[in-house]
Amino acid sequence: MSSVNNVPEVINNYNVYNRGNRLIGVSGAVALPSFDGITEEVSGAGVLGTYETAIPGMYSSIVQEVPFRILDEDAFSLMNPNDPVDLTFRSAVQSTNKNTMALGMRSIRIVERGRLKSFSPGSLEQGKQMGATLTLEVLYFLIEIDGKTMLELDKLNSVFVVNGKDLLEKVRAYS
Repeated sequence: MSSVNNVPEVINNYNVYNRGNRLIGVSGAVALPSFDGITEEVSGAGVLGTYETAIPGMYSSIVQEVPFRILDEDAFSLMNPNDPVDLTFRSAVQSTNKNTMALGMRSIRIVERGRLKSFSPGSLEQGKQMGATLTLEVLYFLIEIDGKTMLELDKLNSVFVVNGKDLLEKVRAYS
């Protein structure tokens, strides 16, 4: 579906998988991590004052918090610090075609790989959810929309792809 004729509306549904196994206890909302670019201040001859330049593909620590309603086996499947975590978020994005008013669906797949950074077991309160969380250090991140790579960052292999274009291809060739 062309995005020009479609109005994206909502995430109709989603699931979270760890190495292909569906995680059942994840809460209703998972906030995806932010990407904070590493910058360097530039100054010198020919530059009026200073400015900061971003270094393509270089980002500070990327952290993913995975909330669980209740502590269950699924939460502990992510906790071995010796094993990498391999999460996949699969979602159906509902949209309306502006011309026909028909509902349509697109897929978004997000892959995160990294390691356990911290664990909070939450709290115990009668008749309430626990609110447990696991925090992961993300070393690999991928967003695909309908199978097309929109963003891919692999910190350990110097890969940075935006909208299908490998922005570090020359950097890897020159270094």
